[in-house]
Amino acid sequence: MYVTLPLQEMTLSEKIQVMEEVWDNLSQTDSGYTPPNWHGDILSIRKKRAHNKEIGFTDWEIAKKEIRDSIV
Repeated sequence: MYVTLPLQEMTLSEKIQVMEEVWDNLSQTDSGYTPPNWHGDILSIRKKRAHNKEIGFTDWEIAKKEIRDSIV
């Protein structure tokens, strides 16, 4: 199936909404996708940095609100 979206006519907010809907759908089903090994390497580095308090994290719902607020 090929889907065409009017990306040039969509607002940034509309584009983000579409991406969120696609992501929600992807995250609800087991597609059998296996991420590449380098993803694990990156996560290990980030976990170590978080443990050493070099970086922090923001709750996903708060981060989405901050992103929305910054683009509206």
